[in-house]
Amino acid sequence: MSNAAPETTLCARHLTRRFGNRQVIHDLSLELKRGEVLGLLGHNGAGKSTTLQMLTGCLLPNGVERSGCSIEICGIDLLRQPVLAKAHIGYLPETPPLYRELSVNDYLTFAARLRGMQPGAASAALVQTRQRCGLEAVGKEIIGTLSKGYQQRVGIAQAIIHSPDVIVLDEPTVGLDPSQIRDIRNLIRELGDRSSVILSTHLLGEVESVCDCVQIMQEGKLIYGGTTAALASYGGEPGHLEENFIRLTGTQQ
Repeated sequence: MSNAAPETTLCARHLTRRFGNRQVIHDLSLELKRGEVLGLLGHNGAGKSTTLQMLTGCLLPNGVERSGCSIEICGIDLLRQPVLAKAHIGYLPETPPLYRELSVNDYLTFAARLRGMQPGAASAALVQTRQRCGLEAVGKEIIGTLSKGYQQRVGIAQAIIHSPDVIVLDEPTVGLDPSQIRDIRNLIRELGDRSSVILSTHLLGEVESVCDCVQIMQEGKLIYGGTTAALASYGGEPGHLEENFIRLTGTQQ
């Protein structure tokens, strides 16, 4: 067994973002290694989705040249080589980017080809991804006719069909029933075996279930970083993740 340190798949330094005169992200830095599932926590408006948009190249940070801001994906500079870096990213935004008039098969094939996969590889990836996401029975169905749970699965499928090194999921279980949530959590655990996963959520049960480490955001700043177990025992009271989250943020869920 190798004793080498885990590979760093994502490294972000000094991210800042303003909208007009309002600064919503303040000098944020984080790092993720292969095999880690990171829970990005915070109440609504803490800056989680804005952060994920910057980490995936959908939104540019402010002051890149002045602030020393940088984002590297598997050692590739996302801000200077976005096409190369994004090839290593899978992203599910809070609102899944679905073409509701397409069938599941056609949409996922399109997503694979958009990622640069050749037809043969795309076909093989489609079969595997449908199986992993529980979509075998609905491949020919039109996305717009599917339930919320199945549409969410399709959203995750488009994010992982190219086997990315970094998978970013923004509230992946929102609006799902308990059975669907369980299935998605199992899938996230599986994804974390091979890739790095960032999971943005405000559900602490989700963090306890699937995350190795936690970063907590408040008003655009990271106010805590550590393992899930360390957060649960923060302040010397083991096993109280929710109470410690509230203690750190000063807010109720």
